[in-house]
Amino acid sequence: MQKSLAMVVLLAASCGVNAASDGDLAAIRAQIDEMKKSYEQRIAALEQKLAQAEKQAAAAPEKPAVPDVVAPPAARTTSGASGFNPEVSLILQGQYKNMKDVAARSISGFVPAGGHNHAAGTIEGINKRGFSVEHTELVLAANIDPYWRGQAILAVLDGTAEVEEAWFQSLAIGHGVGLKGGRMRSGIGYLNEQHPHMWDFADAPLMYQAMFGEHASYAQDGLQFKWLAPTPVFLEFGAEAGRGANFPGTDRNRNGIGAGALFVHLGGDVGASNEWRAGVSYLKTKASGRQALFEDINGVEAAGAFSGDSTTWLADFVWKWAPNGNPKYQNFKFQTEYFQRREKGDLTCSDDEGVGNACDPLADGSSVTSRYRTRQSGWYAQGVFQFAPQWRAGLRYEQLDSGTRDFGANAANLTIDSHRPKKVSAMVDYSWSEFSRVRLQIAQDKSMLGLTDNQLTLQYVMSLGAHGAHKF
Repeated sequence: MQKSLAMVVLLAASCGVNAASDGDLAAIRAQIDEMKKSYEQRIAALEQKLAQAEKQAAAAPEKPAVPDVVAPPAARTTSGASGFNPEVSLILQGQYKNMKDVAARSISGFVPAGGHNHAAGTIEGINKRGFSVEHTELVLAANIDPYWRGQAILAVLDGTAEVEEAWFQSLAIGHGVGLKGGRMRSGIGYLNEQHPHMWDFADAPLMYQAMFGEHASYAQDGLQFKWLAPTPVFLEFGAEAGRGANFPGTDRNRNGIGAGALFVHLGGDVGASNEWRAGVSYLKTKASGRQALFEDINGVEAAGAFSGDSTTWLADFVWKWAPNGNPKYQNFKFQTEYFQRREKGDLTCSDDEGVGNACDPLADGSSVTSRYRTRQSGWYAQGVFQFAPQWRAGLRYEQLDSGTRDFGANAANLTIDSHRPKKVSAMVDYSWSEFSRVRLQIAQDKSMLGLTDNQLTLQYVMSLGAHGAHKF
């Protein structure tokens, strides 16, 4: 009896398994049939498109054969209006400045670069308080062809426009040789080639203002030659020859070279996190009747005109640190520069304003010309630390030395103010990206004799369009 029941149970179980297997097989077969129908429809649609394309190709007229000739590189890059596709950028800068109202603001003990500039002082805009817009720079740059590159920088301010830079540069001379021609910022020093939107502080160091005046950089029309030596470390030599029309020289409108410069830069890496660069530079230019304002022995304004040679030596050093060479989250940069300038020639002292100064004791329009010798120097040091991806803080200290000045016979007519201008600045800035930055800076300025000026500057720098990488 028990054996019979067991047989019945086994038979029932086997029937159930067979029934389930038949259902699964039927479902699989149905899925395969649906897939076949779907693929057949898609294949039919593609075959129909192919047939239509073949009919259109057969109906179209045949094109004449074109020889397989490759156009020369210059033709490919310059033919047609579409061949010019420059990199365009616009730099917007402005600030709010709170400082003392000082008439004819200058750097005591140093010949001003502004000549007879009674309204704005020796350096244009240096005494501008409150809200103001700084130079708006339009930058156009592109490869001219595989052999040359060009760039132009136009600066606009309060209805006036000027060409700050307009140069061409070689791309394919080879052997580490580079050639640049046109109007350019000189390669001397470290900060000189940088435009204001690249500065780490809201203003240029005092030494650059004393050396070069209004724009705090030396630029000229001429030629620049560079050679990058094939050495394990970075070693670059440079030479420049140009018109020499800008301060400390003057435009003499003559054939030949008005100014020359030499420089050498050396650099390298220290481990994976550190890199450095050092340099020495030399600038020689000439002045003819370079105007400046002095005070006579009675404190009355006197005009001076210098004609002679101006020689400037510069030394610079930069050290950068970033963890494992990645500056995105944290980095630190230390930079310092030193200059010494010597000038020798003749100084003509006169009473151009007719105020009756000591340079014209007879009040008959006469003047006194005598020898003129100076030796002046200065330096600055600054550090900037990026402590978070968008935040930086920095500190800068700077000091100049008016040095020695020999007025010759004019020493009896002109006063000599010996002074060591000083300034200390602290800043913090925030950058939403590499294109937008706002900066707060406070400074104590002792660049004028007998005056301490506590200053506050709130600045913005915005870059639109193409934005090339900054130099080291």
